[in-house]
Amino acid sequence: MHELRLHQGAAAAGGWIWLFAGTGEGPPLAATLLNRGWRVRVSVVTAAAARAYRQHPNLDLQVGAIGSDAALEQQLQDLRPLWLVDATHPFALQISARLERVCTQREQPWLQLDRRDSSSAQFDPQVQPLQHLADLKMLALSDERLLLAIGARQLPQALAATPQCTHFARVLDQPGSLQAALACGLPDDHIACLRPSASAEGHLEEALCRRWGITRVLCRQGGGRSERLWRQVCQRLQLPLLLLCRPQAATGLPLALLLEKLGHP
Repeated sequence: MHELRLHQGAAAAGGWIWLFAGTGEGPPLAATLLNRGWRVRVSVVTAAAARAYRQHPNLDLQVGAIGSDAALEQQLQDLRPLWLVDATHPFALQISARLERVCTQREQPWLQLDRRDSSSAQFDPQVQPLQHLADLKMLALSDERLLLAIGARQLPQALAATPQCTHFARVLDQPGSLQAALACGLPDDHIACLRPSASAEGHLEEALCRRWGITRVLCRQGGGRSERLWRQVCQRLQLPLLLLCRPQAATGLPLALLLEKLGHP
């Protein structure tokens, strides 16, 4: 694994929690754990994601993907955390499977955050769930101006399933995401590189929809800040929202129960 340590605090009295997360639930969860007296290592994939975390003397930020079970096992052996917490995106199947597999083998205490929002389970006539991107082929989407907010990795599948649409994409503000969107053939002025609004109110995203004349939005059922944001934007603009369902049933604990389980050091 190629990793970058951005800052590392001095030793503290509390034990270690190793948190795998992104920029949504990760920063407030890390802050809560630090306030309780834990030492926290946070693993994120990109340096841009690391900037969402405030510096703290007991926070260790690690940037880079863990590429193998052996790499994870070695770090667990070195750090010996009291808990490992998986707060990654529900679509991050590979890393979640690795965390569960290695922690089970090592008998490492491990918890997963269930990111589902109670509001996401409520019926909304503007929201149309999709089990797979291929289901887009069966929808009447002729001449739609479709905003793809599903991440760069799944753009090719979404584009292939909706050839009758004019496409626009919101991708994260990192070089790989922009390169992936351009490689799909999207025009420069049909791509916006930005992170979800910190307030989760979506005013920038709403302005983007107005500017592009968007008639329909496709996003993922992440259960976190990004899904809430697009639901709110589509409600305000009265836009249909296509919601790509999470690839597997939600597991783990809601935030309150997870924090109760972790307790204090």
